[in-house]
Amino acid sequence: MSSPLSRSFLFVPASRPERFDKAATSGAHQVILDLEDAVAPADKNAARGSIAQWSGRTDAVVRVNGADSPFFAADMDMIRRAGVTRLMLPKAEPGALNRVVGLLDRPCQIIALIETVRGYAELRSIGKSGLVSQLAFGNLDFGIDAGVTETAQELDPVRLQIVLESRLAGLAPPIDGVTTSWTDAAAFGAAVGRAKALGFGAKLCIHPAQVKPVNDAFLPTADELDWARRVMEVAKAGAAVALDGKMIDAPVIRRAELILAGEVHIAT
Repeated sequence: MSSPLSRSFLFVPASRPERFDKAATSGAHQVILDLEDAVAPADKNAARGSIAQWSGRTDAVVRVNGADSPFFAADMDMIRRAGVTRLMLPKAEPGALNRVVGLLDRPCQIIALIETVRGYAELRSIGKSGLVSQLAFGNLDFGIDAGVTETAQELDPVRLQIVLESRLAGLAPPIDGVTTSWTDAAAFGAAVGRAKALGFGAKLCIHPAQVKPVNDAFLPTADELDWARRVMEVAKAGAAVALDGKMIDAPVIRRAELILAGEVHIAT
């Protein structure tokens, strides 16, 4: 399972090995070497070789091609030979997960990327399968499969369900999907803030410029920390206490504890 401190997951095309080390020093908590969307069919074999040769591959996540892809078997062969221990499965569904596990010769952490309506319908099965360490939302592909154009919050009900199923399965908080713009700071900040409010613990990044805003946004704010510290202080007085005109009870205290642990966001 990924550390609770892993808030930013930065995609790097596996066909661009000159970017691997730069990504590893970008401040991103996790680097995803992408063999799928970012690599042209003619370049996939060379990209696999670049992953196998990179000294940092044991710390990286490798996004393989989908289990229904003609490139999948070769990807999995490289995963085995190169000793990769962490992978991301696109278009994750129970059958695809079983294919991955059937081709592995050792334990491997799998991030299940929910990108299809069928995968969404099987969320509970995927989460409780014991095969995945974390769920992630592939919002762009999901929107295409579902016929939904995401301009603002159209896919937030799907996001919330992914969060709830992750919680039910005892998985780490899930990873929100990409935001395609990295030049509009206000729009990007709003997207990250919404993901955080919905219960996501991290976000997929497609550009190094997105890394620091994501890392900062998923940390408790100064106001949240101040509120949490005041809650914990007044809670020492006993059960029936109030703060800022609001009752302080066990759930509120627990929220304050989580904020101080840096694990969740809570609006006050």
